[in-house]
Amino acid sequence: MSAQLADISRRRFIVSAGLAATAVCLVPRRLFGAEESLVVASRKAGETANITVQALRGNVSALIGSGGNIAVLPGDDGKLIIDSGFAGTRGKIVDALSRLSPDPIKHLVNTHWHFDHTDGNEWMHSAGATITAHENTRKHLSASTRVEDWNFTFPASPAGAIPTDVFNADKTLRLNGAAIALKYYGSAHTDGDISVYFTEADVFHTGDTWWNGYYPFIDYSTGGSLDGMIKAAEANIATVTDKTVVIPGHGPVGGKAEMIEYRDTLATIRDRVAALKREGKSLDEIVAAKPIAAYDAKWGKGFVNGEFFTKLVYKGVGKETP
Repeated sequence: MSAQLADISRRRFIVSAGLAATAVCLVPRRLFGAEESLVVASRKAGETANITVQALRGNVSALIGSGGNIAVLPGDDGKLIIDSGFAGTRGKIVDALSRLSPDPIKHLVNTHWHFDHTDGNEWMHSAGATITAHENTRKHLSASTRVEDWNFTFPASPAGAIPTDVFNADKTLRLNGAAIALKYYGSAHTDGDISVYFTEADVFHTGDTWWNGYYPFIDYSTGGSLDGMIKAAEANIATVTDKTVVIPGHGPVGGKAEMIEYRDTLATIRDRVAALKREGKSLDEIVAAKPIAAYDAKWGKGFVNGEFFTKLVYKGVGKETP
């Protein structure tokens, strides 16, 4: 098999496996009981989730199925893990990690503070991991934090779950013979989002600044921004090439073409909702007009459906990015 055909086959496997193991927190909102919050329901569903391991490039692998997508780089310096998923999937994550290599867990990076990316922090720290994150991620994990659009208040995390290696702009790690570049986006999905770039392998983890095939959630309660999400999407596109393997926060592993489509979709939806808002239409009138209905079949199958995303966009239109 030629190298080109092998690469095509690998990418097809990655996409099909990712679609089959979509992250638990993308379960449609309508499946949650009225009395049960998205957070509680997602954690419960996580306990029965299956973890799919995808070998990518340069010894980097992705674990799909425990909340946000996880990246792993094993080696002599101990495993480096990007995001820790749900605590309820600990046993399955441990099993998946053991199949990759016998190296101990030594390093954990959080792309942001949300529960589906950090619930496993405490047990990974107890296993030996030093936790690295942006200073705003540490801030939100260290205190009681309310997310209005989830109608949920998170208590402060246990001491062992809180990052101790924090930074405020960019940082480079050198582990297992590789350079790993951490870069702060500014206000985007939250106010603490970072990307993780395995430079030699050309594997890029965007955290929740990219949701591949789904409307994203924007957490205005902790500094998220609609325009910031679009700027982050533009920054992601500028970072990668057509050959870069990209791990989104949610959805299947993909690449530059899918990221461009995502950016264009966000920008078009923002412009449509902004135009209606400038006409003086109320939120209820805009929701009723269904200005993004044409996108719902593709993008609205996660927990952020078309109506919810319209409301999120309405809230963010006209606000300056911090």
